[in-house]
Amino acid sequence: MPFEQHQEKKYPKDAQSIFQAALKATEKLEGKIISSTPEKFSLTARFPKTILGQTVGERTELSCIISGDGTIVVDAFPLDAVERKLMFGARKGVTLTVVTWFIAHLEHNLGIPPAQ
Repeated sequence: MPFEQHQEKKYPKDAQSIFQAALKATEKLEGKIISSTPEKFSLTARFPKTILGQTVGERTELSCIISGDGTIVVDAFPLDAVERKLMFGARKGVTLTVVTWFIAHLEHNLGIPPAQ
C-alpha cells in the first residue's frame, strides 16, 4: 500500500460548490488550510495526528484541485513532526484513511448519498 495517495472523482456539481464542500470537509476534519486559490478551485491543507477524537498516527498533507467539469483530484502524503514529507517509516493506511474521510465529508456536504 503506497504512503502517497492519488484519487480522482467526478461529481455532477459545479466547481464552486465542490470547492466550498472541500473547505467544509477540511474544517470538519480539523484540518488547517495552508494555501488556497479560490479562483482556481484549489487548496492545500494539513491534518493533525488526531482527527475527530481518533488517533490516526501521522500528520497528513492533502491538496485538491477541482476542474470546471466537476472533477476533483486529491493528492495526499504523510508528514513528519516538523511538517516535511515523510519519506520512510510511515504507518500503513493512515493517508488512505484521511483521504477516505475527506471524500466522505465532501460528498456529504454535496448531498451525495454514501456508496453502498
